[in-house]
Amino acid sequence: MRVTGTSAHGVRLPIISKGDDLSAIVAASVAEALAAEKLTLRTSDVIGVTESIVAKAQGNYATTEELAADIRAKFPGGTVGVVFPIFSRNRFVNILKGIAAGADKVYVLMCCPNDEVGNPIMDLDDIDRIAPVFNEGPVSAANFRKLSNNFLHPFTQMDYMDLYEKAGKNIEVYVSNDPRHILRLTNTVIAAEIHNRFRTKKRLEAAGAKVVYTLSDILAAPVNGSGYNENYGVLGSNLSTDNRLKLFPRDCEAFVTKTREAIEAKTGVAPEVLVYGDGAFKDPICGIWELADPVVSPAYTERLGGQPSEIKLKFVADNMFDELKGEAKTKAVADMIKAKESGKATFSEGTTPRKYADLLGSLCDLVSGSGDKGTPVILIQGYFDDYAAE
Repeated sequence: MRVTGTSAHGVRLPIISKGDDLSAIVAASVAEALAAEKLTLRTSDVIGVTESIVAKAQGNYATTEELAADIRAKFPGGTVGVVFPIFSRNRFVNILKGIAAGADKVYVLMCCPNDEVGNPIMDLDDIDRIAPVFNEGPVSAANFRKLSNNFLHPFTQMDYMDLYEKAGKNIEVYVSNDPRHILRLTNTVIAAEIHNRFRTKKRLEAAGAKVVYTLSDILAAPVNGSGYNENYGVLGSNLSTDNRLKLFPRDCEAFVTKTREAIEAKTGVAPEVLVYGDGAFKDPICGIWELADPVVSPAYTERLGGQPSEIKLKFVADNMFDELKGEAKTKAVADMIKAKESGKATFSEGTTPRKYADLLGSLCDLVSGSGDKGTPVILIQGYFDDYAAE
């Protein structure tokens, strides 16, 4: 029986630029890391590549003016309501700048006490006191500041209402927890949420909205030669410069296939490959859900599309083999796992049914971090091994 299980290694790469052959660079860097660390690559190993460098190599960028041109085409009347955006300098300010540049008037409707990923705009303890004022409709930013005692985000110390108001001279900010309240201001709307956007769009349309787009519709096609993403639009984008966005990468299915082939050509082994963005986890201190990308992984090779089928060792050991000790207990548990894998036994007590791609992408994000580690590629070994593996 092996004495170690899953391990994850960050792999350093050179700084990536537009036009680089990223698959070849990843393959060369992985091969170098394997040799330096005396590691053996297996077909069950996983190579994760962060979405950021995939988009950079593709040159998948767009300016706020290119975004504005798309807004002008989609909202010829000139008025745009923006419903429930996340509260983020990095993720949303440039999007809002582009919307404002392409419209005559913009109404931003923020929700409280926090956005859909957990960023607060008020103290949670004040929600019961403040909530009744929303019955009559959206509350202006000025009135909400008075009600919330000029609350600042506890970690960034930002007033996000003020930040969004300053993204354009034609912007007014309101607060409400009912997305339909935007219709008292305009009936042409962008449902700006990430994960709840389709439900919000459906509710707005049912309430009489004339036009409803989501952020996945904005820059879903190139505008004047801009970058784009046909599946996610500007969702998953990040601040690049004051007037430019790095978009979520496209054509990722082709990239993971090409990268797998490049690694096999270098090492003789074809591992699993995925592109990963934000991990799907929640910070226990600040309460912020990390997943500001539309998905954890936009593309992955075949095996990573499934879900784990596992038994819970602690439950089995305590409830089925509690009378055994030492090697006998270890063997009994290992034999049960082997029986499950061969299809000769089933066991209903298991783990939460999450996708491999979400679990592995989250692991990759935790290992690579978002700062200056310089390891945008992650090598994961032993993930598919269980307690019975030798």
